[in-house]
Parts: sequence; structure tokens; C-alpha cells
Amino acid sequence: MTRMWKNRDVFVVIGVLAIMCLAVSGCYVSSGQSKYASSSSGSKSSKPKGPKPVYHDFGDVLIPGEMQVEKRSSFIYRTPGFSAGVLSLKGRVDMNSLVTFFDSNMPKDGWRPVSSFRSPRTIMLFNKDNRWCVIGITEREFSTIAEIWVSPTMNPMEEEGLLR
Repeated sequence: MTRMWKNRDVFVVIGVLAIMCLAVSGCYVSSGQSKYASSSSGSKSSKPKGPKPVYHDFGDVLIPGEMQVEKRSSFIYRTPGFSAGVLSLKGRVDMNSLVTFFDSNMPKDGWRPVSSFRSPRTIMLFNKDNRWCVIGITEREFSTIAEIWVSPTMNPMEEEGLLR
């Protein structure tokens, strides 16, 4: 009787292994992966990795999709057709790639680069017709923090003290 149980156990183990092999090969084939697939088979260009960039509270400051808004550290003042304040962001993004992102995307939205300071804390300054934007980027051990400050410019006559 024990010999019969041993043979049965062997068949059960072989059966389980066969089912696992079929399941793994079925998943491999269904994913569209094949070692015989041609690399030039009319495939479309590769899609960019990661989340797409989005506009948050400031309609003309594009934010990388990997950055999440820190609501507790943000303050946005809105009026019809205008937003100002500070938008705090946090994400696992390399500081240099974040600086490059803002350097290339801010001019697309009409922002003119004015100045930047590169150090462990990077500051980028942009200007637009009636607003200023200051972007501060700090790299931490496990994440990168970005603060985006948008402020209206003052009337030039007010700056000189001519209007009160």
C-alpha cells in the first residue's frame, strides 16, 4: 500500500509541475513577447516612461507627473483669470533632470529665464508679462522637494513711490 502512495505522490508532483510550466509559458506568449519577433515589424515609437506632465494650480507652469502636490505646504490665491502663491511638490526625481525639465518647458509657456543658482539647493527665476516665478529645488536622501512661487509684479510707478 505504501508503494501505491509513493507512485501517486510522484504523479501529483509531476502534474503540478506540468501545470506550472504551462501557466508560465501561457503568460509569456499572451504578453506578446517572443524571441522570434522582429524588431522592425512596424512598431510605433516607444512611449515615454512614467506619468505625463500636468498643469496644477498655475495654468502656465508645467509640472512633471512624478511630482506630487504637498497640500500642507502649498498656498494658492485665486482670482478670476489669475493665480499666485506657492505650490510645494515632492517626488523621487533626480534634481538635474528636474532642472532640465523646467529649463526646457517654462519658455514654452511664455516664461523668460532670468537667473538661476545651482547648489545643493537650486533656485530658478523666471519672468512673464505681469508675474514672476521662483522655483526652488532641494534634493533630499530619498526624494526631491520643489517649491514653485508665482507672484504678480508691482506697478512700476508704485515701485518708485509715485502712486499710493
